[in-house]
Amino acid sequence: MFKIKNLLAPVLFFIPQLFFAQYTDVINSNRPGKSMSAYAVGKTVIQGEIGVYGIKEKHNLLDYDATGFGTDLSIRYGAFLEQLEFSLDLQYQMENFDTPYTSYKKNNFKQTTLGAKYLIYDPYKNYKREVNIYSYKANRNFQWRELIPAVSVYAGANFVGADNPYYFSRDGAVSPKVSVITQNLLGGGSWVFVTNFIADYISTDYPSYGYILTLTHGFNDRWSGFVENQGFKSDFYSDAIVRGGAAFLLSPNMQVDASVSTNFKNTPSVLYGGVGFSWRYDKWYKEKVIEYKNKERAKKNDDNKKPTDYQEKERKRKAKYE
Repeated sequence: MFKIKNLLAPVLFFIPQLFFAQYTDVINSNRPGKSMSAYAVGKTVIQGEIGVYGIKEKHNLLDYDATGFGTDLSIRYGAFLEQLEFSLDLQYQMENFDTPYTSYKKNNFKQTTLGAKYLIYDPYKNYKREVNIYSYKANRNFQWRELIPAVSVYAGANFVGADNPYYFSRDGAVSPKVSVITQNLLGGGSWVFVTNFIADYISTDYPSYGYILTLTHGFNDRWSGFVENQGFKSDFYSDAIVRGGAAFLLSPNMQVDASVSTNFKNTPSVLYGGVGFSWRYDKWYKEKVIEYKNKERAKKNDDNKKPTDYQEKERKRKAKYE
């Protein structure tokens, strides 16, 4: 789960704050956890996050065993504003169910969600932490500002087709999904704590409400690990799931990850294991950065300044007394 938020804190202090507030030097992926970062990918940046997983379920009351696999894909794009991000989230799952009397299969989209996220508060905006060049430890000391989270809001829509076996109704539907996201950078950025509070399928007969708590730690510039707790409750299905895993940064724009998930009940008990890959395209963004820096240099270049017309200044001075 290299949300690369472990590297986000120092990055925020050195990136120009005019309009480069969301972009980070390394990819900021939501994988492999289920929580959503408070920060956007950056204006004009496009990012893809894909994974495959295996699943095993056992339900003691209904007396069935299920095995299967699935894939999930998230496409994120920053547009219009630096704080704004649009996303498409897809998940497709296939399972084989075995009971004492029969066997059957189930496969369809478990999730098709289109939405947008907006950062409404960033505690590091217009803030620059002074770096102590003589002490690494001093730069990692606790700061009270770390207790102030970045806050984002998300709004989207779920699209469910008719006869979807993963949906509580056989009729297709479009329903809202909203969430509030907070993110704290701790320990100088080596620890990151993210919370998501979610209301899903709001307009349906079975709305779902839940939370996700994610703690990420960066071990070094390439490796990070995470633990996560997710809970959700509705009249249709409720559960609490814990996850753990790690991610490795292949390059500033690519990462791989692996994770495992399980729960603590037997109606059903679930076990997931998966791997994933994240990639971003930031060439358009870098071109804007270069263009911006060139304009700033041009403003400071004395050769580009308009020469002073001393005769005109003298005429204006004399005109005051005429």
